[in-house]
Amino acid sequence: MTPPTPTGWTRHAPLLFVLLWSTGFIGAKLGLPHAPPLGFLAMRYALVVTLMAAAALWVRAPWPQGVRAWGHLAVAGLLVHAVYLGGVFTGISQGLPAGVSSLVVGLQPLLTAVGAGWVLGEAVRPKQWLGLVLGLVGVVLVLSSRLAGAGLDLHTLGQIVHLPGLPAALIALLGITAGTLYQKRFCPRFDWRTGAVAQFLPCLLLTGALAWTTEDRAIDWSSGAFVFALSWLVLVLSLGAVGLLNFLIRSGTAVNVASLFYMVPPCTAVVAWALFGEALSPVAMGGMVIAMAGVYLARK
Repeated sequence: MTPPTPTGWTRHAPLLFVLLWSTGFIGAKLGLPHAPPLGFLAMRYALVVTLMAAAALWVRAPWPQGVRAWGHLAVAGLLVHAVYLGGVFTGISQGLPAGVSSLVVGLQPLLTAVGAGWVLGEAVRPKQWLGLVLGLVGVVLVLSSRLAGAGLDLHTLGQIVHLPGLPAALIALLGITAGTLYQKRFCPRFDWRTGAVAQFLPCLLLTGALAWTTEDRAIDWSSGAFVFALSWLVLVLSLGAVGLLNFLIRSGTAVNVASLFYMVPPCTAVVAWALFGEALSPVAMGGMVIAMAGVYLARK
């Protein structure tokens, strides 16, 4: 199916998605010190389900028709949200440096390109493969300063296999990759409000059950940073960025969508520099240029 010609705001949807998705680290940075990771995510999902259900009922949005439609949306939601976010948050809470987590998850565009031909029948052109490789190189350069802060560098990446939290990050990588392909294959169209309920409700049930049985349920509700982080993740990430992601998956190829994730670490580095004063080295800035060139080739 040929993607529709971009018009109006849709031309800027990829850029807006990258900007919003890149701020997800704000929620993790501010919220995780005050709540266990799975409990934090369960509260996030509960608020999203409540808000989207109310919005859907208010405007009488169409609900998915039949058990199969609900099932496909549930599987896609569990992979993209519960498995991916649960893996990332758990890995970071177990001591995995955020830079390493970003590097592991940064393999997603390449894995998606491999699976796109097998699952979706999409042809990946040589120029796109070149763009995907360049994008990964750019991401590694952007994250090099964070790797150094974790006691690692580009010559000692073999140490990563011994880091705590790495299995959780790998599970997150598989979740976001499989979820993108699954949603593109089995959930071509759905209302964004009722679809959010169908996707986040099973995430709430699964994550809530795991949080109840495996975590300390102590949450510091008195922390303003925690309340802000939870609000940010619900409104900006789960409603804004995820809504844009669903739109992009529906209207473009899997490789085009996945390549956008290469721009997340560079954009995150700029936001971290602006908000928290984190260093932005010349190597990182060079990596940003390479990553942008790679995404341009991959999406061309």
